[in-house]
Amino acid sequence: MIKMAIYGKGGIGKSTTISNVAAAYAKQGLKVMQIGCDPKADSTLLLRKGIELPTVLDTVREKGNNISLEEITAVGAAGVICVEAGGPTPGLGCAGRGIITALDKLKELGAYERFQPDVVLYDVLGDVVCGGFSMPMRGGYADKVFIITSGENMAIHAAANIAMAVENFKDRGYAGLGGLILNRRNVRDEDAKVAELAQDINSKVIGTLSRSDLVLEAENLGQTVVEAFPESEMAGEYRTLAAALLEICK
Repeated sequence: MIKMAIYGKGGIGKSTTISNVAAAYAKQGLKVMQIGCDPKADSTLLLRKGIELPTVLDTVREKGNNISLEEITAVGAAGVICVEAGGPTPGLGCAGRGIITALDKLKELGAYERFQPDVVLYDVLGDVVCGGFSMPMRGGYADKVFIITSGENMAIHAAANIAMAVENFKDRGYAGLGGLILNRRNVRDEDAKVAELAQDINSKVIGTLSRSDLVLEAENLGQTVVEAFPESEMAGEYRTLAAALLEICK
């Protein structure tokens, strides 16, 4: 079982990228599990035609600890197993603590043994990397951490902070940094800025995604590009990225 945690600032395109990568793996015949660790609980929408999935935290709040995997998982596009950790009641509780609770519950219920996925993808908000938001980096969860960024200053700042967290945790047996994914916004000197960031954090850019109208067109259909436009160049870019991620994690 290969496990990857993919981080990045909010709005950088994490969920879209991860869902397309998940669909690409599933189309290859791999069994995939995608776990959304963003309090917005929107990681798996494109795999479920826009239908929201009951979150682990909401289900625990409603029914207590006596819940089943069937109540907090669903099968999405191409057979991808979907999970949403969810967040606390607005104004109450800590989102990071919620992620810890959700991942602990999945472990307690034997989700990995039950579904036996070939690939597990954790979709993690990276604006703040502390407490529960670092949970997927810990031993037993992800093998590698990948960071999605663009050439925008705030995205680069967030990516640098995530890389610093990975470096600070390395002596605890946490996941190592697998590399950067450039999700283009077509800003000035974008390639050079992200290449400089990679050099600064002793890493590399392992994949690049173009800015494409097909991404929005597919989202309007409630699908990934890999499903909606499988023959497109953009779908090919997602498949290429998926292969690169898998190769680094082997």
